Amino acid sequence: MPAPITLARAISLALVTVPCAVSAAQFDYSVYTGIEHSNNITLSQNNPISQNVLIPGVDFTYQRQGSTFQANIIGALEYRDYLGSRFDNQTQTELAAQTNWTVLPKRLDFAVEDYAGIQPVDSLASNSPTNQQQTNVLVAGPTLHVQFGNTLRGQLDLRYINSYASRDEEFNSSRVGTAARLFRDVSPTDQVSANVEFQRVDFSNATGANYDRYEAYVGYASQLAMFDADILLGGARLNFDDSRSYSSPLARATLGWRPTAQSTFSLSGAYQYADAAQDMMIAPGLLTLNDVGGTNFTGGLNNISGIGTGSTVIDSQVYEERLLQLSYAFTGVRTTLSITPAYRKLDYLNDATFNQVARDLGVTLGYRLRPNLVLTVFGAGERLQYQSFARTDNTIRYGVDLSRQWTRHWSWHASVIRQRQNSDAPDQSYRETQIFFSVVYRR
Repeated sequence: MPAPITLARAISLALVTVPCAVSAAQFDYSVYTGIEHSNNITLSQNNPISQNVLIPGVDFTYQRQGSTFQANIIGALEYRDYLGSRFDNQTQTELAAQTNWTVLPKRLDFAVEDYAGIQPVDSLASNSPTNQQQTNVLVAGPTLHVQFGNTLRGQLDLRYINSYASRDEEFNSSRVGTAARLFRDVSPTDQVSANVEFQRVDFSNATGANYDRYEAYVGYASQLAMFDADILLGGARLNFDDSRSYSSPLARATLGWRPTAQSTFSLSGAYQYADAAQDMMIAPGLLTLNDVGGTNFTGGLNNISGIGTGSTVIDSQVYEERLLQLSYAFTGVRTTLSITPAYRKLDYLNDATFNQVARDLGVTLGYRLRPNLVLTVFGAGERLQYQSFARTDNTIRYGVDLSRQWTRHWSWHASVIRQRQNSDAPDQSYRETQIFFSVVYRR
């Protein structure tokens, strides 16, 4: 599928519901134009290239909780004009969209999800303009609901999943999955479930990578005023077409605690089989409008000036993932603070080249100097170790952002960012300084 078609599909999904009932939903958007200067845009160790980039774009959120249609959509579209024509100009899209149409109340739903982003072509090389590609994961299918009583109900899901990358065809796949679930409400705030899932995965251009996936697990969910939990435990099995098979325990958990109105703690972890397509499926409710476009200074090691580039290895491989992430957020009258340490270990089943351990820490501190003037200091660090060969990348990114809201709709941002990487790999260490300024119109 050509990139423009994928782009059009993502934008159409995000905007299709806007004209039908804007009054019954919340639709917000911002239009921005930014100019970025980098003294080393290719992140090169020995041959830095100074570059100015003009970045016009638009980002948007759309939320609706109606009786027949529900949606949670967040996205951005921007054009990167590399002034001086040293690099090809790019149109980039980022989208996380979940929509649901209630065909028959309490009986039949139809869900459509779409996740678009920018990922590297070669994750072992530096993140230069020539090492980026558009990716997209589309999910669609019906859900059948069955009510067995006041507290017991069943659910049957059927899903089609399509994954696409504009340059790495090994990522392209078609998947068909089904899931049977049984839910029981044990109290007004607590629920238990039993789940069985199956998925058939067929890759377009990856010999020997096709497989069947089976998962069975039990779940527990609780939502209280100050605490919530979502925990599942079970097992998973993969059967590849070349007669290889793998089995592993399955565990996922998310815990949240709100000791005060200003403070929130959350802890999430996973022990599971995953792949690049699954890694891209995120919940749009975890993002905010500023996280997608404009000045994304909360994006860890990603590019803050607009849409950032991820770090997912784009291929057909399945890996065993161990993930643990803790986050703390404080929101005061004038001060905001977020701290997010994380640990992630990936063991690939077919090719151990990309086996890795990553340790991350991100900190963002914001202070309102005046009612319309906010100063933000941010920093992120990552230690990435590849276990199959002698390579360790230590990356640090830090900077400051000043934003001013001069009218109800108009604001500007000015940022200075410094990043450096020390790597054992030849020619993969670098230093870079970015200066970014943008003007934003927000609805």
